[in-house]
This record gives sequence, C-alpha cells and structure tokens, in this order.
Amino acid sequence: MAVLRSLNVGRPREAAWAGIGRTSIDKQPVTGPVEIGPYGPAGDQVSDTRHHGGLEKAVYAFAREDLDYWAEQLGQEVRDGQFGENLTTVGIDVNEAQIGERWRVGDAVLEVTTVRNPCNDFKMWMGRSGYDNTAWVKRFAEVSRPGPYLRVVVPGVARAGDDVTVVHEPDHGVTVSTMFRALYRDPTLLPELLRVDSLSEQARRKADAYVANTRL
Repeated sequence: MAVLRSLNVGRPREAAWAGIGRTSIDKQPVTGPVEIGPYGPAGDQVSDTRHHGGLEKAVYAFAREDLDYWAEQLGQEVRDGQFGENLTTVGIDVNEAQIGERWRVGDAVLEVTTVRNPCNDFKMWMGRSGYDNTAWVKRFAEVSRPGPYLRVVVPGVARAGDDVTVVHEPDHGVTVSTMFRALYRDPTLLPELLRVDSLSEQARRKADAYVANTRL
C-alpha cells in the first residue's frame, strides 16, 4: 500500500547563495489537513517562478525509499522535505510512474507531468545543510531518479498518512526515469517522449528538434 508519509511546504527565504537571492527549497512537514489547489499545497510558495511552480509543476514528489538511498550514500540521515519535495511517499516507485499517470492523494487527484532538473541551488542547499555536496548535481543526475512534478487535476485536501492510489495509467511506457535520461543524459531517447500525448511544451520542442536533426 502506497502512503503519503509527509506533506511538506516552504516559503521564500533570503539566501545569498541562491541564484535569485532567495529560495523555498527548505520544505517542512505539516501536521493536519492541507488544501492542495491548482498551484500546489496551501502554505507553499515558490521563489524561482521561472524554473519551479506553475500549473504543470504545482507539486513535487520524492520517495522515502530514494531519500534512504541518499542517506546511505551520504552517511547521514536525510529528513522528509530535505530535497524540496512537497510529497514524501512510501510504497510507490515514483520514478517508474508514467508521464500522464494520475494519483489520488487524499481528496486530490494529481497527474505526473515532468521531471526535476537538479540545479546549483540544490547543490548549495545540500552543502548548507551539512552534507557532502561535492559534484552533487552530477551525482544526483547519474542515478536518474529525480522524482516527478505533478499538476493538480482535482483540488482537494490531503494529509500525512493518506493513501496514494494510482487511478489512471497510460500505456505509452514513458516513465519519469526515461524522461529524465532523455532530457539530460541520453538524447537518443528523446524520440520516445513523443509517444506521450500530454508531453510538456519544453520537452516536446527538444524531442522534435532532435528528430528533425537526425533526419538531415
């Protein structure tokens, strides 16, 4: 049974090391019910609206199992919310979810849309939090388990302990991990993304450009 272990929110904080001078990556668990609206959980506010947030990146999910993997790699505990995720899950492989897959979490229905691109702010945050962040972006990317962004199909209330239920699965087979590898590690996989009807505009442009260039 897949469960929402923790629902985490954060607000902008001044940070000289962040690219725009502030960040909301420090997500903290919330006790009790939280309304998840079109732009994400109540109490969560995006700082860098160019790269995060919006309707297609309203919610970010990361599995506790993957946090445990990184805890082992880093040699110290990694708390829920440390990677900036809104949803810390247990019992579901969020990276094997297909793009367009839908989950019911509490009363809300969420749809997997795209993947996280690890950035320098993430690296700096890990270092500031006391972890070894040497080559962090490269190390994180090599695993190709970035966790998905989700859009809110049906707003609703969720809380830690709610079931995470898959209510719709596409049949194209393009997973979160596949999409990440295609966009950031292995461009030969880009044509596979075009099997996704609901592919994000940015990913479709990149895939279309690759296909066009290979035909020249």
